[in-house]
Amino acid sequence: MRHRDKRVKLGREREHRKALLRNLARAVIDHYSIETTTVKAKAAKSVLEHLLHLAKEAKENPSLNVHNRRKAFRILADRKYVNRLFDEVAPKVKGVRIVRVRIRRGDAAEISRLEFIQ
Repeated sequence: MRHRDKRVKLGREREHRKALLRNLARAVIDHYSIETTTVKAKAAKSVLEHLLHLAKEAKENPSLNVHNRRKAFRILADRKYVNRLFDEVAPKVKGVRIVRVRIRRGDAAEISRLEFIQ
């Protein structure tokens, strides 16, 4: 039975999947948009939305700033990306979206652009 088994596993073990999502989130924070497969984009979108929520919540309520930065650090594991997310990205960004771009020629995988909505 698949009760309460919603997580997309992406054909990877837990730690590999965690590292993949961390790297996708870091890339989007760095470049504001990336192209990847649609399945990976959907999995990374939830991580990015959670990080954006933490940053925006800290902006509204300064008493949560340190706590939310620590939560974001648990996901991103690099202070540079946490600072950039909280100070530069979150004030300018409204959300995250996935735009289908094309079908990859080699294996017919659907490629999408994962980007911030400004």
